[in-house]
Order: sequence, then structure tokens, then C-alpha cells
Amino acid sequence: MHTRTLRWLAAMGVVGLATTAAAHEFEHRGLGFDFGLFRDHQLDAHSERLFGVERGLDASSTESIGATDANADPTKLVTLAKGLRAHVVTAQPNAGANIDQMALWPNDRFPTHLIVANEEGPAQAGVQRIRLSDGLVETILSGTSAGDPVRRTAWGTILFGEENGTDGWMIEISDPLHTTGVTFNRATGVSSDPVHVATRPALGRMSFEGIALYPNGMMYYMDENRPLNGVPGGAYFKFIPATPWNGTPVTDLSASPLIAGSIYGLRLGKRSGNTDYGQATQTGLGTWIPVTSVPNTNLRAAAAALKLTGYYRPEDAEVDPVALAAGNVRFCANNTGNESQDHTWGETICVTDGTLVQATANTAVPEVQYLVLGSADFAMSDNIAFEPIHGNFVINEDGDGPEAGRNNDIWSCLDDGDDADDQSDGCVRVISLNDLTAESTGGVFNTWGDHYYVSIQHNVTGHGVVLDITGWR
Repeated sequence: MHTRTLRWLAAMGVVGLATTAAAHEFEHRGLGFDFGLFRDHQLDAHSERLFGVERGLDASSTESIGATDANADPTKLVTLAKGLRAHVVTAQPNAGANIDQMALWPNDRFPTHLIVANEEGPAQAGVQRIRLSDGLVETILSGTSAGDPVRRTAWGTILFGEENGTDGWMIEISDPLHTTGVTFNRATGVSSDPVHVATRPALGRMSFEGIALYPNGMMYYMDENRPLNGVPGGAYFKFIPATPWNGTPVTDLSASPLIAGSIYGLRLGKRSGNTDYGQATQTGLGTWIPVTSVPNTNLRAAAAALKLTGYYRPEDAEVDPVALAAGNVRFCANNTGNESQDHTWGETICVTDGTLVQATANTAVPEVQYLVLGSADFAMSDNIAFEPIHGNFVINEDGDGPEAGRNNDIWSCLDDGDDADDQSDGCVRVISLNDLTAESTGGVFNTWGDHYYVSIQHNVTGHGVVLDITGWR
């Protein structure tokens, strides 16, 4: 074994393991010492300290339970890492069948409700609230199409978007506990209660998915789009409010910082006067390119015209709260890929943009680096949540299910440490579904990290199921 490897193992206190059991395990097969498998074993051995579970799951579940069993006990829809427990938040018949992203209300510390987006058509509920005490489901807004992203703003409203091609709307909702039964006209962009529900055309129109929203109203967001005939996939955008939020309570939607501002698109490649952009430049330093800030701008068309950097179906995004606490901008986001047809496994990237002050003034140089590279075992990453106990990112798969021959999983991934690379120091599988028709979506932690709320979307029951996963250590 290499001397430097032995030194590292000695520092970890595991030389004996490496030179006896682990080494013997591989050497008897004539393969030599497989350090990658040894690393995976170490992640599992230290999973309680690193990930808050006693032991990760060795493999994806291949079980697919029936509707009768799932309705009788919705917790059977998941297999959990040792130490975790599942509780039913709601499985009410009127819960949206495709509940996607979720936001805790009124805060992450002591929430009473979940505000959830439903990824169905105008005939179904678009935004609902779920009471945590008893699972009561009530519809806030209907008439929308393919609702996906939802965020609670620092100024006390809900931001909700449609993942709907080139004409998705971004909508802001005030007083979500008392705003009920509102209808939305997609053609006009007007709701039946414009005092409490209003569109945000200053953000443009596209297939909204990931949102990294900062307290002053600056927002990064991405188009859930795939490449087509040489046209790049979904681009990343940045909105800077004309009047950033200053902390004054917003009691009227007309005072929202999202009513007016400037849009920029991300184009990577700084060499030769910012001309080193295009296919093959997916990471590194870049530039924020101004986008015509006309209300209802078609951002997908703008991305193609401006040759913005494209990714394969950008999905959810999460602000890094550790960076924000230090006054810096860093968010991580998933590009989901295409599992069964292309073996494009997807990835998680992290974007930095200087300090919050610099980013708001648009004077920083943005940078993109990979955090997690997908694989056949960990493919098509979709939703992402920051786990506050260990500082990990918990990532939901949106894989191909039956075509891939396994269920979708939820992974916990370490952030990058002090080693030489910029990537995650390792991931373990913490939850696997038991329904090949379903995916997990919208995972979100409370402030303390002891409750993880997650939706089992388009599951076999035909209605929404939201679970509360506890037991994190």
C-alpha cells in the first residue's frame, strides 16, 4: 500500500482495518486494494456522525406496493435508513396528487403549516396549505398549471411559480393562512383576489423550477428545459430588485421588491474578453449578461439569443445559509439529466457570486463548480434541502423508476471540506421509495434539523402524501 495512503489511514485510526479486513477482502479476488469501496465503507461506518443516521441504505428499494397497502399505512411508501422514523403529515383525499416544493409557515423555527405547490393542471388545486397539527388540507389558489417552486419570502409572503414551458407565471401571495379559494386566469394573469394574489411579470416568463431567494429580494432562478437540436438547455438567471427590501414590513403586495428590477443571464467563460463561452464551458468563471427587462419577457428565447450557458433540465436550488451568515452568496442547484435513455446522470452545482452587497450591485464575478456528479446509482437529482445539524445537502432523485429497475432515493451529501477538490466529500442513501410510480419532492427541514418534510409525489394512492421524517441525530 502506498506510503501516503498509509499515513492518511493512520490519521483516521483505521490502518488495521485497511491492511487486514478491507485489504484482504479485495486482494483475495486479485483486485488489489479498492480505495473507493473503502471510502464508501468509511462513510457508512461514520454515518451517525456525518449524516445523522445509524447506517445508510445499501441499495435502492425495488419494491412497489399497491394502493391498498399505501392507503392503509402511507409510511410504507418509504424505506428508511436505520434510526429514522416516518410520520404522516397528511394523506387526505383532497391533497394534490403532485405536491412538489413546500415552504414552512410562518417560519422554520415553529411552523404551523406547510404551503405547497401542486404540479397539476388548471382544473386542480395549484397552491394548498397543510396544517401540521392534524393534516387538514385547504386550497389557496387554483387555475394555475404545473405548479412547482414555492418559497416563503423574508417580507412575509409566498412566492409560487409554474413549471410551464415558455409561459409560466411567477405569482406572489400574501396572508396565505386566510387567502382561500382564489382562482387564477392564466390568459390575463389576473386572480379573483388581486389584493392577495398577484403576478410578478418583472421576473419574466419561463418554466420556473429552482429559486434561490435572498432576504433583500435578489433572486437566482432557472429554466427547467432540456437541450434540443443544438440549442442549449435551461439557463440560470438573476433578478436584482429596483428597490431591494430594507426590512420594513410589507403589508401590501404593491410594496414587494419583486414588482420591478433587472434580469441578467449567466454566461460562463472569461478568457479573451469574455468570449470563451458556449458548448464545453459548463463550469468556471462567468459574466451576468443583461436581459431586456420588459415585463413578461420570454426568458427561454432570451437565453438562446444571448447564448447563455445551458444545463440539462435545471431543477431545485437552495441558498447556502452558512455562506449567507458570513455575508456571501452561494447557492447549490440540481441539473437533473436523463437516466434511462441517455445515461446522463445529472449533477449538483454550486454558484458563488461574491458578497451579498457585490451581488446586489452586480459587481461580482460568478463562478460555477460541481458539488455532486451523478451516477447510475445516484441519478437525476431534483429537489435539494440544507440539513442544518451537519451542514449537508439532502437531495431527492427524479429517476426513471421502472425503466431503471429501481425506486427513487433520497441522499445526504457532505459539503466540500478542506481537501484539494471542490466536490462533496461523500454521500449516503438515507431514504428509498417503495413505489416505482412515485418520486419524492419538496423536502424541507425545520431550523433545528430534526424534522424533514417530504412529499411522495404521484404515488400509487392517487392523492397527495406528505411525510415527516424524524430521528436525525
